[in-house]
This record gives sequence, C-alpha cells and structure tokens, in this order.
Amino acid sequence: MAKKSITAAKKSLTKEQIETLLKILEERFEKNLNLHKGIKWVKVISKLKSSPKKLWSLSEMERTGGEPDVVGYDKKTNEFIFHDCSAESPVERRSLCYDRAAWESRKAHKPKNNAVDMATAMGIELLTETEYRALQKLGEFDLKTSSWVLTPASVRELGGSLFCDRRFNTVFTYHNGAESYYAGRGFRGSLRV
Repeated sequence: MAKKSITAAKKSLTKEQIETLLKILEERFEKNLNLHKGIKWVKVISKLKSSPKKLWSLSEMERTGGEPDVVGYDKKTNEFIFHDCSAESPVERRSLCYDRAAWESRKAHKPKNNAVDMATAMGIELLTETEYRALQKLGEFDLKTSSWVLTPASVRELGGSLFCDRRFNTVFTYHNGAESYYAGRGFRGSLRV
C-alpha cells in the first residue's frame, strides 16, 4: 500500500484497496492460526466487509508496519479483536513520545508525533499492559524493541508513562518520562470490529 500521511489520508478505501487489504489479512490469518484458535475467517470477513471505517483503521495499522491480526473474540459485544502482531514494535510508529502534553513539554528535539495522538488519528487504541501481556502469551514480540502501553492517569499525572518489552523470556513493564522517545520504542494498537 502506498505510504501517505495519516492526516492527509481520506478515511476510506477504494474497492481495490479493500480487496488488497482483505487478501493480506486472510493470508496472515491462515498463517497464524495459533493467534485465534476456534475463530473462522468467514465470520471475520463478514464483519470486516460491513465496517468500512474499521477497514480504514486496519489499513493504517498495516501501512505503518503493525501486521494486524485477530487475537480474540468478545462474545459480549460480538466483536473480533485485532492487535498489531509484527515481531517488533511497528516501524512507522517509533521515535514517538507518549502523548500531546509530553510532546508539547519538549523545548528542543521534538519527535515527529506522539503515540496517543497517532493512535487516535488511526482510529485505534494503545494496548493496555494487560492486553500486551496477553499478546505475549500468543508469541514472542518486542525482543529488540519496546512499545508504549496505555498509562494509568495516576502515573501520567506525575509525568510518567509505561512501556513494555520481552527480554530473557520474560515480559517487563517499565516507566519513563512521557516526553522521552527512542528509535527502538513505538506502540502497538488494538481495534475491535
């Protein structure tokens, strides 16, 4: 898919873009059956075809390197849950501070964006620490990178934010100043369809 700015993008896809995206998602779904045991693609594609805004968000997840895939199904809401399942934190979503307040607090060397605003523009949510740990039970992710996770207000109010990674076969949660950013830290998103 052609790379373009999220802010410049129309939040809709052409018929050709939809077909291409659905093919990518189906191939990934079939390749990674361990991520979604008991879920049938025919049911997923039915929901996707009736959700053009969600398809656009999935295309943004794909465009930025997230490799979205189904990781669950919520019976209460009748929604399939997609997470970014790229081996490392999505490449086009790295070198970001945590949120707008953190970005605005930087006097020099501001990063290009922040994780919270970028996720919102894409129509997705940052993974929570619980979701991140659940994803790590399905495979091994962020062995070389790290990912910002949704930070509780009580931590954020004090200037901090949380991120996670996997090292030494263990999932770790750390804290950092929300204004910090690193080439190896991005964020993973979640989308319900």
